Amino acid sequence: MTSTFIHWSPGALSLVVETPADAPARIAALGTAAAGPDPQHRLQPLVEVLTLGEGHSLSNLRFSNTAVGNRLRYTGSDRTDGELRIRQRDPQTGIEVTSVFQAEAAIAAFRTWTEVENTGTAPRILQMVSSFAAESPAESPAESPAETGDDPADMVLMRARADWCAEGRWVTIPLRGADGLADINSVLHGHDGRGSHVTAVKSTWSSGEFVPVGVLADTRTGRAWAWQIEHNGAWRWEVDGRRDAPDAYALIVTGPTDGDHQWATRLAPGERFVSVPVSVAVSDEGYQGAIAALTHQRRASRRPHAADAGLPLIFNDYMNTLMGDPTTERLLPLIDAAAAIGAEYFCIDAGWYDDGGHWWDSVGEWEPSTGRFPDGGLRKVLDHIRAAGMQPGLWLEPEVVGVRSPIADKLPAEAFLSRHGERVVEHSRYLLDLRHPAARAHLDEVVDRLVNDYGARYFKLDYNVTPGPGTDRDALQPGEGLLDHNRAHLEWLDGVLDRHPDVIFENCASGAMRADYALLSRLQLQSTSDQQDFRLYAAIAAAAPATMLPEQAGNWAYPEAGQSDEEIAFTMVNGLAGRLYLSGYLNQMGEREVSLIRDAVRVHQRIRGDVARSVPFWPVGLPEWEDDLVVLGLRTPECTYLAVWWRGDAPTVKTLDLTHEKGGALVVRTEYPESLTDWDPQWDAQAGRLTFSPGAGPAARLFRLDPISDLENQL
Repeated sequence: MTSTFIHWSPGALSLVVETPADAPARIAALGTAAAGPDPQHRLQPLVEVLTLGEGHSLSNLRFSNTAVGNRLRYTGSDRTDGELRIRQRDPQTGIEVTSVFQAEAAIAAFRTWTEVENTGTAPRILQMVSSFAAESPAESPAESPAETGDDPADMVLMRARADWCAEGRWVTIPLRGADGLADINSVLHGHDGRGSHVTAVKSTWSSGEFVPVGVLADTRTGRAWAWQIEHNGAWRWEVDGRRDAPDAYALIVTGPTDGDHQWATRLAPGERFVSVPVSVAVSDEGYQGAIAALTHQRRASRRPHAADAGLPLIFNDYMNTLMGDPTTERLLPLIDAAAAIGAEYFCIDAGWYDDGGHWWDSVGEWEPSTGRFPDGGLRKVLDHIRAAGMQPGLWLEPEVVGVRSPIADKLPAEAFLSRHGERVVEHSRYLLDLRHPAARAHLDEVVDRLVNDYGARYFKLDYNVTPGPGTDRDALQPGEGLLDHNRAHLEWLDGVLDRHPDVIFENCASGAMRADYALLSRLQLQSTSDQQDFRLYAAIAAAAPATMLPEQAGNWAYPEAGQSDEEIAFTMVNGLAGRLYLSGYLNQMGEREVSLIRDAVRVHQRIRGDVARSVPFWPVGLPEWEDDLVVLGLRTPECTYLAVWWRGDAPTVKTLDLTHEKGGALVVRTEYPESLTDWDPQWDAQAGRLTFSPGAGPAARLFRLDPISDLENQL
């Protein structure tokens, strides 16, 4: 077989694409520029396309071996330092695909997607288009593992389940384990297997079942890929066994598909479709190195926000506090207490628009309640926030309209998601179809009014219901209507952000049910959970930076009157592990309680610039839900922070292996809380180990590790 190779090295990564004359193009090597992987013959095509009337070349339930994908042939490429475009065409259908890769020189990652054009003479119905498809980062394929030293058991898949109040629960799945892929001896049978290890999310909670982030890693060599699907809706990825070798696996990443999400689109001759974007990061240092590279990719892809550059401290009145029942009487003392503690924004959460006491199904008009704010109205409360030295914020769930809302009858029927001619109803709410100009105009009017007339400078954008597979209005299938709505939602957000650059917008969806980088590349921070048990929150806070940037991880800290000192410190460390997001009845607490909270706020204000430059790591691994010991590290060029939670019942002595700091002389100090019993942290420079002694849990500390030379320079 005659092949040529395209070598693309934009800086920190190296991508090699093989372009055979008689087979589809495929990724022959992908890794860091330092590793310099050699091109290898692989079977997995660069692009998979499933079309009605063509299907698979080998009947199966997975998205490899598609008929169009196997017939694609290389037709050309364009290359710059930052972008590579590879074109292929299927001569039988006239489908032409372009694989686009974009990268920045300093980051071992790229963003990729697939553009599809129908250059034929007949319409074609697409049922699936891959955004990324390649074989795994294992050693070079060989006839037997002994030739490379690789073992099929070395390959692992890492993914994280998510649920309301239980986000980011990571698991490691050996691909030759009981929950992996069976070795069917595909060489003997002459073709690949038919099953896959599938991870998929339905509807519009893009992280409602699993987070849109995954990792494939070779535990022996350290080669690893991490990826994130940058889409605010349905997606799927799968890992397939390939017959190249016992250790050959293919990763195929897609947006919505026909089989999973009722998505299909008809391409007339000359029409184009673009798949959802995916970022892929590579590392030679295992899953933690790959997540570190993905962290840099996230920072590079974010929209800049001057209003949020200093990571101002936000107080929100909801969690374990007013819980959607605000009034002037309840808010004014809470505002004063939040200002005294050092908050810089005060957000009034749900209920501010409701007069009847049942705000859930009345949302949509977004006019302030008169009953809740009888003397001077909502304006008086917002003025009080400003007078206290803070910026005012409001909760908003813009994409829904309650069935009792006056807006439900004022907007045209086409402005709502519908199926079979009926509006979609979920939990007593309709859902706006943001493809329709009347829906977008209504939301523009709401946001502009609250910003310009009321002076809102912060919005908590919530999203608590989903529309199922989508809408079939002006769509071949509901999933097509939903994908177009998802994209219209992003266009609407871009317009809002352009008009209001001095406003901060929080991404929230029942906590973190829609935490993806279609949204987080635009919005400033993400609520990480609705979890109200501070002890359970530790695992969520520690895992959050695997899914999002530490400075975007809005971890609730909601101290309560009557808690012990250690319990207050524990919940404050939850917040300090990312973006401190404060709540709680501060106005009902004593001076001892307030002083612990005030100390944490001062620490946040002191370290938030470091958090915004940090790279996460996990000295004891990503946390399991019920681990007694939970640890998150945030490493900056100058120092390292360790958030350490102890949830065991008894005092203990623990040791952390901090390999990156091995051999260095460090000063370890307790950043927070300084006023409570010291855990006596001891650093062993030769072994690279930190030992400390927590008391009975729940208890937590934030440590700071400084190289002695750096500390001396500061002095």
